[in-house]
Amino acid sequence: MSETRTSPEAPAAVAAPVMTHRMILFVIFGLMAGMFLSALDQTVVGTAIRTIGDDLHGLSEQAWVTTAYLIVSTISTPIYGKLSDIFGRRPLFIFAIVVFVIGSILASFSTSMLQLAAFRAIQGLGAGGLMSMPLAIMGDILAPRERAKYQGYFLAVFGVSSLLGPLIGGLFAGADQILGIAGWRWVFLINVPIGLVALGIVLRFLHIPRHPIHSVRIDWWGATTVIIALVPLLLVAEQGREWGWDSPLALGCYIVGGLGVIAFVIVETLMKDDALIPLKLFRSSTFSMATVIGVFVGFGMFGAMLTIPLYLQLVMGATPTESGLQMLPMILGMMIASIGSGQIIARTGRYRIFPILGTAFLSIGFFWLTRLQYDTSYWFMAGGMLLIGLGLGQLMQTLTIASQNSVGLRDMGVATSASTFFRQIGGTLGTAVLLSLMFTLMPQNIQASFADEATLTSALDAAFDPEVATAPENADIMAKIYTPIVTQATDATTEKLQQGVDQATAAATDAVAAQVEAGQLPASQQAAATAAAVAQAQQAALVEIQKQVPAARLSDEGTVTLDLSDADERSAFVDTLVPTLLDRFADDGGDSQIDDSTVDDTSFLVGADPRLSKPMLVAFNDSAVAVYWVAMWVVIIAFVLSLFFKTPPLRAKSALQEAVDDDAALSAQRAANEAGAPVEVDTGGIRVPAEAAPLTRRQAREAGTAQ
Repeated sequence: MSETRTSPEAPAAVAAPVMTHRMILFVIFGLMAGMFLSALDQTVVGTAIRTIGDDLHGLSEQAWVTTAYLIVSTISTPIYGKLSDIFGRRPLFIFAIVVFVIGSILASFSTSMLQLAAFRAIQGLGAGGLMSMPLAIMGDILAPRERAKYQGYFLAVFGVSSLLGPLIGGLFAGADQILGIAGWRWVFLINVPIGLVALGIVLRFLHIPRHPIHSVRIDWWGATTVIIALVPLLLVAEQGREWGWDSPLALGCYIVGGLGVIAFVIVETLMKDDALIPLKLFRSSTFSMATVIGVFVGFGMFGAMLTIPLYLQLVMGATPTESGLQMLPMILGMMIASIGSGQIIARTGRYRIFPILGTAFLSIGFFWLTRLQYDTSYWFMAGGMLLIGLGLGQLMQTLTIASQNSVGLRDMGVATSASTFFRQIGGTLGTAVLLSLMFTLMPQNIQASFADEATLTSALDAAFDPEVATAPENADIMAKIYTPIVTQATDATTEKLQQGVDQATAAATDAVAAQVEAGQLPASQQAAATAAAVAQAQQAALVEIQKQVPAARLSDEGTVTLDLSDADERSAFVDTLVPTLLDRFADDGGDSQIDDSTVDDTSFLVGADPRLSKPMLVAFNDSAVAVYWVAMWVVIIAFVLSLFFKTPPLRAKSALQEAVDDDAALSAQRAANEAGAPVEVDTGGIRVPAEAAPLTRRQAREAGTAQ
């Protein structure tokens, strides 16, 4: 009788679920609130950054704002993961929300781009937890195969934030003031009520079983060395174009960053299982390859995606709100690919094909965008965005699931955060390097655009047209770009023509004076004769100079001016200037004051005559295309690596369920051993010798893995 009682009870204990479907839904509800806060912030800021940069006169410093946010969020991600493994996910997630809200409030008071970058860094400290904690919690409560069933909830949050974010960001960026506060500042203030709601939901619903962790050593040295390693390298990636890539400052950053990397590896080796990023994770070829692919994908994705809203606004003339809506093909592609791949993974437990297809779609999408021209239709660009979205949708969840599938409960937090950490490193480097590349190329490309004869001729014809030049909508672009060119050209031309008139006037005056001196003309008639001679000489000179410059005019006082209102005369005048200006732009950019400051405030392009703005639009298009080429080659490397990606089948149990089942199985086996039960209890594949001392859960899991 004892046999029939003991044997069924153990499997029943093993099979009991640690969390019901209803409990899981409540937890996911809390996670969705935090993820909505983070996702909305990214889309809102992305569409408003041009307006913010223009208002704070520092669009070329945009990379500082983005990089500061990414540096801090990247560094804090593994710290959140490790601390959550020790102290639990819930308190760390709550802390992340609070810090993010505080950073948002501070960012709304920014008075410069650098100050905004500092406050965005505080936001990044909270964002590191908002991005990694939900993934770690999902890894705890859901089996890798089962996770795809719940992916729709998170995609709904992402989709709603992607739709609302651009609309809200565009609304705020387009408003001068809302309740007496500059419109763009509400981009950050909107996080406050949303954050408070998210905090309330998390406090109410986010409750997950705690599993005791005996190790409480915190890897402070690891956190310190990762900061020493990353910050200098990311700084030189951002500032290398200004410092010089081989300048003393840059070399110092290389050395400090390199020493930091070495120190980090040494510290993590010594800390073993308590390391911030345990090096044992990399013994798994699946985890290692997923991490490396994630770095390359993050590099191409983050850096290139940041240029798309700018391209839509600057080159295609979209408003911030319109550019947000125009990003929908990418969002649509991500949702289709993510839902489709998730359903296939849930049914089959296999996912090797998705990193391959994802990187292939991503590479094709970036190659598609390298075909862009400044006057390309939106629908062509929409095709490229759709391909990129289809690629990203197959990559984002797949790489995270692969990393989580390679570890157990004890390392779920650090594995998830490590995967996110390295992907963010790639994203941060991509943002810094590719945006730095873009704004480095911009002045050169503007100069090159002006060096094109057809573009320069059309732009000058508009700039010399009095109606175009004096139009209010062209005032800013004239002052920023064309007034120096126009002023120099007209001054040089009139000065040269004036010299000819002055010489003719002087010759006529001298001739009359000579006649008076020779007695051929009475002195009393000298003044009248001189006036007549000068008028005749000036008229003759005017005929001659108008042969050279038909737009030349001569006032009654003998002053040469230019009247460029006639289209034919203006065209002839521009044709005489173009060869000289082409040489100047080919050499040094002429006198148009084209440098980094030219793109600090791009509001001068809004509403400007297309002929005047074309050189800048062509330059930005060429700079963006260069970024897409770099992103494409980086993603191609990820595609090649994905061909060698080994992907074992996904586990059918969650990490929490495995831990509970292991504990129940071990307890049943010990009870059977103590009672002398002749029937072996099912321990879920964990071999427990009858006479062995009680095993810890960690020893049991290692034994089960070996088995």
